[in-house]
Amino acid sequence: MRSCVVGGMIAIMVLNFCNYLCAGQVKEVSLVLVGDIMLGRLVDKMSLDVSDEFIWGDTISLLRNADISLGNLENVFTKSSEKVAKVFNFKAQPSQIRFLKSAHFTVLNMANNHSLDFSVTGLLETVSLLDDAGILHVGAGKNAELARAGTVITRHGCRVGILGVTDNEPCWDAGKNKPGIFYINTANAHARSKFCSFVAEFKKKHKLDMFILSIHWGPNMRLRPSKVFRRFAHQLIDAGVDILHGHSAHVVQGMEWYHNRLICYDTGDFVDDYAIDPELRNDLGVLVRVSWQNKSIKCIEIIPTIIKNCQVNKATGEDFKFLSQRLQNLSGEFGTAVAIDQIKHRLLLVRTEGLTFAREN
Repeated sequence: MRSCVVGGMIAIMVLNFCNYLCAGQVKEVSLVLVGDIMLGRLVDKMSLDVSDEFIWGDTISLLRNADISLGNLENVFTKSSEKVAKVFNFKAQPSQIRFLKSAHFTVLNMANNHSLDFSVTGLLETVSLLDDAGILHVGAGKNAELARAGTVITRHGCRVGILGVTDNEPCWDAGKNKPGIFYINTANAHARSKFCSFVAEFKKKHKLDMFILSIHWGPNMRLRPSKVFRRFAHQLIDAGVDILHGHSAHVVQGMEWYHNRLICYDTGDFVDDYAIDPELRNDLGVLVRVSWQNKSIKCIEIIPTIIKNCQVNKATGEDFKFLSQRLQNLSGEFGTAVAIDQIKHRLLLVRTEGLTFAREN
C-alpha cells in the first residue's frame, strides 16, 4: 500500500497548527462520530458478565468527554421473538442498554436495516428504552413524522441539528400511522433532489448553526463510495449539511473536505462480533472528533480503532499503520490530505481543497 505522493509536506506542516486549534483556549463544541454499534449475539452473551464500560475499552473517555456523541445502532433491545424473515437479525437484552448509558452517547441513528429485525414490537421497545435512558435517537419512530423529525441540541450556544436516513429496507419506510424508518431511494435522481430540498428546509426551519446528517447507505465491504454517492454527498453539503456521517459498508472509506465541510463516506464498524475479512479488515474502524466554533469547523481528529473479543480499543502498531495508510490514500483520491501522528496514534484531516494524489494500488 502506498501513501500520498503529493500533499505529504503540507500535511506535516499543518499538524502543529491543527494541534493548536484542537487545544485552543476558546470553548468550542466537540463532536464524536463512530460507525456501527452492534451489541447483539456474542456481544450480548459475553457482556452479561462484564462491567458497563468493558466493551468500549480505552475509547470510553473519548466518548464521555464529547459535547455530542453519535453512532449507528445496529441492533434492537427487546424481549420480542417476532423475528422478521432476513439473513441477520440482531437484538440484545433490554438490560444491555446500560452500555450505551455508560458511554454517555448523546444520539443514535436508527435509520438502518436492523431497526425492525424483531418487528414493530422490537423497534418500539428500543425507542422506549432509549427515551427512558435519556439517549436521543433519529431516523426511526412510530410514524413518519417522528422518523423524519431529527433532533436539535444546543451546546455552548450552538444549535446543532441531527437527522438520520437510510437507503436500506424500503418496505420499512415509516408512514402516517406506520412505525418504521426514514428511507430514501438513493438510486433515484428525483428522490435525491427531493431529499436535498428537505435538508435545506430542515436547516432553515430549525435555524441551525451546525447540521449533521447520519446516513446508512450502500453495499457492504466496499472501500470506495460510488460516483453517485459522491455526487449526492456534494449535493447534500450544498443543500446545507455541514458534516455527513456515513456508515453501512463495515469498512472505513475515505474522507473528503468539500466546500469547508466534512464528508465521512463510511466510518466502519465500532463494536460488534462480525467475522473478519483478512484483506478488508472490517475489525478496524475510526472514532472521528470534530470541533467547531461560530459555525466553522476548526479541527478534525481521526482515531483508528480495532475490535477484539467484542471490545473496541484504539489501534496501535501495525494495525494503526495499516488503517492510517489506507485512509490517507483513499482520502487522497478525493483531494483531501490526512496527516499521521504516530506518537498520539491519530490522524488529522487537513482542511485544504484541490490537492492531487496518487491512487492506491
